[in-house]
Amino acid sequence: MKTLGAMLAGGQSRRFGSDKAVAMLDGQTLLNHALAALRPHCDAVVIVGREGGIADWPRPDMGPLGAVAGALRHAAANGFGQVLTAPVDCVRLPADLRARLEPASAFLNSQPVVGLWSVAALDTLQAMLTGEDDHAVRAFARRVGARGVAVDFALTNINSAEDLARLAGDPG
Repeated sequence: MKTLGAMLAGGQSRRFGSDKAVAMLDGQTLLNHALAALRPHCDAVVIVGREGGIADWPRPDMGPLGAVAGALRHAAANGFGQVLTAPVDCVRLPADLRARLEPASAFLNSQPVVGLWSVAALDTLQAMLTGEDDHAVRAFARRVGARGVAVDFALTNINSAEDLARLAGDPG
């Protein structure tokens, strides 16, 4: 089954204080690091929520689920069966990520924005985003019967300049 990778990069970076996607780590932007981490798991990769990329659906500022919906819509229109999502501040992903999450739909318990979502879940997500108050990733996961996957590693999650400085000092 063809897998579309979706880099969720449209957040407001409130805690970070500036656009974290363009923050630098080891001479590259976080966006470039995150894309490099996601690419090996997918047949193609798109950026969601940034100018020049795939738009959030139904509109910007819907949080991660708006980005997931935009990616699922793009996947459905382009012959992909599933979407692997990851946030732009997750610059290191395990080599076996997709294998851990298959079959779709599944997400990492420790970071539910990292998930493998079946395109078949699109109608459910669109209904949630146009009619419900709870727009949490875990609420979507419950609605589509997604499995939570426990892992024995900690993903990077860069929410502050201090997090970025710590990561810059950690070789890997």
